[in-house]
Amino acid sequence: MQVNNFTAKYNGLANVLKSPVKCSSKFDPSAPQFDLSNPQNELQAIWDTGATGSVITRKIVDLLNLKPITMVAVTGVHGTKHVPLYKMCIYIPNGVYFDSVHVTEGEIAGGDVLIGMDIISKGDFAVTNKENTTVFSFRIPSLEHIDFTQRVQTSNQPFLATRTPGRNEPCLCGSGKKYKRCCGKN
Repeated sequence: MQVNNFTAKYNGLANVLKSPVKCSSKFDPSAPQFDLSNPQNELQAIWDTGATGSVITRKIVDLLNLKPITMVAVTGVHGTKHVPLYKMCIYIPNGVYFDSVHVTEGEIAGGDVLIGMDIISKGDFAVTNKENTTVFSFRIPSLEHIDFTQRVQTSNQPFLATRTPGRNEPCLCGSGKKYKRCCGKN
């Protein structure tokens, strides 16, 4: 199983979580390379756990020459309105991509793509704030349930889950190593 993930760090406490994003109208295996030297690829995604679905701006629609597949009713803070629905691919850092995503068109302050729960819920999503630094991480596929209330603190490894993983499973500390080569060494 291939695990793809990325982490973004912000100095200070971030109130908006952003990542670079690349979009295409169809799946392109070369797209996750993020050629940021091309100005049309310098796009920003805003991650929003309060949004049910993902949204793109008119800029993305025009850039990719997208054609709507239908119109849908979208309810937001300003009421309900009918907007175009598109099907496209979204690529975020480190080879994380989503093909055949249904997105609606809308206005996004400070970004080009709004990543909603339709994408966030497909993986593990975490935000931490420590020592005046915000760290935001996402990985797919989901590897574990992250439940801070069920974690215990040990003298060697703080906040290890109470469940002991199998020797060849990913270590629960988040290092990306197998348990036997990390916290399970002793």
